[in-house]
Amino acid sequence: MSTIYRQYDIRGVVGKDLGEEEVERISRAFAAYAFEHGQTKILLGHDNRHSSPGFRDIAAQALIESGCQVIDLGMVISPVFYFASHHLNIPAGLMITASHNPSNYNGFKLLLGESTIYGEQIQEIKRIAASELFRYAEGGSIASQNVNQAYHDMIVKKIKMGPRRIRVVVDCGNGTASVFAPQILRSLGCEVLELYCDSNPDYPHHHPDPVDPKNMTDLVQMVRDSQADLGIGFDGDGDRLGVVDAKGNMIWGDMLMILFWRELLPRYPGSQAIVEVKCSQSLIDEIERLGGKPLLYKTGHSLIKAKMKEIGAIFTGEMSGHMFFADDYYGFDDAIYAAARLLALLSHQDKGLDELLEDVPRYYSTPEIRLPSSDEAKFRQVESVIQHFEPRYEIIKVDGARILFPQG
Repeated sequence: MSTIYRQYDIRGVVGKDLGEEEVERISRAFAAYAFEHGQTKILLGHDNRHSSPGFRDIAAQALIESGCQVIDLGMVISPVFYFASHHLNIPAGLMITASHNPSNYNGFKLLLGESTIYGEQIQEIKRIAASELFRYAEGGSIASQNVNQAYHDMIVKKIKMGPRRIRVVVDCGNGTASVFAPQILRSLGCEVLELYCDSNPDYPHHHPDPVDPKNMTDLVQMVRDSQADLGIGFDGDGDRLGVVDAKGNMIWGDMLMILFWRELLPRYPGSQAIVEVKCSQSLIDEIERLGGKPLLYKTGHSLIKAKMKEIGAIFTGEMSGHMFFADDYYGFDDAIYAAARLLALLSHQDKGLDELLEDVPRYYSTPEIRLPSSDEAKFRQVESVIQHFEPRYEIIKVDGARILFPQG
């Protein structure tokens, strides 16, 4: 059970790592933790996985027996869950989701305050669950609250489209974003061509992970065949996006950020710009060219959201497709809102994505390569790399080791 408590969330294989008993204990532990922080109103949402409705029932009962007033949002994407916290002024919540993981996984995102909890806070949930320091109280209740239309209307109101009508292929990978993304983008006036936009928790075509190129092949083909302006893929719970241009080339997260910073920095000159340490030198160079102040920082959406709040950042993103807007938005990662901002940007241009980015120098790199490893082994390897290269090269040690070679 201990392996399900990760840095940013709780996640595991249903029936093996995460069963009904674990769901109940985690829910009771979160209720106790929230009560310690003065919160008894709890938002509850879930994604479209087979196990999610059952886990929702267990979590709701555990929260009610803990004296909580549960606000049930139903099946939502994570950004709707975050939006509900602002819209309803309820800072605590449980979101049952395993994001882009295979269909046999599930888990929790835990919200308290203006961001999901992470790190030591999740370890505290683990300790409460293990020691069964639960709270049993009268006065618990549950009420359903649908905020989907309010979320839709909020995005449509915020986004100002230009004169050019955009044709976009949308691939939701049969994830929960299927219920939200096509309708919202159509309401903006776009021509939306749907690919795998029916909710199906078996994910029959590909995992809803748009950063993995093999999951984007059908999207690339449909963009080319339909002569669309671009294609957008969404992950399972709608907080990450992947983009391909009209030629079918993947536009990685740092290139998307260049487009957004070109729009933002002229309006917010001299702003600090958080740069995830995995991003390319191209992004850093462009931020500096635009008069911004790059600040390299660690990977991890919860860490980045906390850093944004600390320095009052207006925007940042991750290579993985998380985009965080705080100039005219709430600062949480919302792939549908990010997609809407991108479509609005294009609608004011007479150029395609490839043309808008053709002046950006290319630094060659591999996609993200993930190798199975224990934390101990990872830390040892990083230290070994630092010892080997540090005598000769500058190394950025913000998160792991980033070696700066003079030739790029």
